[in-house]
Amino acid sequence: MHLQRIRVPDFRVLKDVDITFEKDFVPRIFPLGSLNGGGKSTLLQLIFTLLHCSTDPDKKHFLQNLLYGFNIREDSPKRTLAIIDIWNNNKNVIIDFFACKASYVKQQWKVNSDLNLTTYFPDSLTIQILSEISLELDTVDQQGIEAKIESSIKYYKKYKNETINTKKLLRDYSKWLQEIKPFLPKIKNYIEFNHLMFISDYRVNDQEENIFLCRIDGLNIPSISHSKSFLNNLSENIFITAPLTQVFIFMSKKDRKLLFKTEEIDSNDYYSIIKNTKTQLMNLFTYDFLAVDLLIRTFKDARDRDFREAIETGEYGNHYQRLKNELNQMLFNKKINIDKDLNGVNFTLDRNGETIELSPEDLSHGELKRLSIYMWLKHHNIEDAIVLMDEIEIAFHPDWQYQIIRDLQEWAPNNQYILATHSYELCQALTPAHVKELEPKLIKQYPEN
Repeated sequence: MHLQRIRVPDFRVLKDVDITFEKDFVPRIFPLGSLNGGGKSTLLQLIFTLLHCSTDPDKKHFLQNLLYGFNIREDSPKRTLAIIDIWNNNKNVIIDFFACKASYVKQQWKVNSDLNLTTYFPDSLTIQILSEISLELDTVDQQGIEAKIESSIKYYKKYKNETINTKKLLRDYSKWLQEIKPFLPKIKNYIEFNHLMFISDYRVNDQEENIFLCRIDGLNIPSISHSKSFLNNLSENIFITAPLTQVFIFMSKKDRKLLFKTEEIDSNDYYSIIKNTKTQLMNLFTYDFLAVDLLIRTFKDARDRDFREAIETGEYGNHYQRLKNELNQMLFNKKINIDKDLNGVNFTLDRNGETIELSPEDLSHGELKRLSIYMWLKHHNIEDAIVLMDEIEIAFHPDWQYQIIRDLQEWAPNNQYILATHSYELCQALTPAHVKELEPKLIKQYPEN
């Protein structure tokens, strides 16, 4: 799987972005450079949120946070957010993410099915329910339909903070769907023919709502069920790493404002929001510190693999020792040691034949960060994935900024990496064609003599 191209016409600071990441380049590592304020972090966040959160109902509020304020001009029925090309199974799959007004969807359905959607139900909820029910009309019974309606209503109530009577709305929707059942096959035909998927509604402001959809072209079997399966698979295979400070961009508008408030706030509440966000976004990793819990879990996994091999073959494996040797090689003149009960770690330094025990603060930020990235990739077995890395060079000596390209090649060579960076050294570790740029450009252009 390879992210081949990203186009963003107009989103926040991103204007007329059109970047290609060539699938045949070796290594598949692409620095994304610009000066401060160019939108590198915004672009990575946009790619990750669209591809990771679009099919999971429990993550759609991150998408809604991203889209807040993304309005549509009065003279246009819809607005493209991003078009992403994915190279998958020797085919180019194009995903067009766009927003439109509820009235536009209702008008299209009316024209194509003769169904007048002037109802007392909420527009966004009606569009979501009709999209899902019409597509599965032939495969689910009445009980299954009611379960889908109830699930949609509960989600709507939870994330909109609406005080609605769930049972009454479920009863009213079920009755209404029976009345309009003859129109649903035409709605299904329209959705299938246009390869459209309902993703979410979102607020443009505190009053107005829009609908967010995507269109997928290029799959071997062009159906909505295959589109959902493709996006689900893509969601599991895209990851993002960033400094802890970047987590706030996934928060709601209300929570993001805490970052810019001068009055006293409860810091525990703020950091609990960050922690909760990280818990929900399992494919997000922050590399600001050594994740000891991740380190311990990785050693425990290696130990358990050795034990399983002993049961299966009669001989213990060497996963545990190999992991320890690899980490010690990364630390150069220092060694990592695991407590006997596997509940902690410590570090030692060999100096003139003497073993000196080190505290975690005796390791540099760069050493801890490099170790954490390695552990994260190895522990999660991240392979054949799209990995977005924001400001990876922070805390690295220029030599290590250059070296990180070779590290990624060695640690997990089958991944595609897109690295948002300010580092000249990192960019120089690859060919100029690998380096992609946003305005204002990082690499200075000198006139030819």
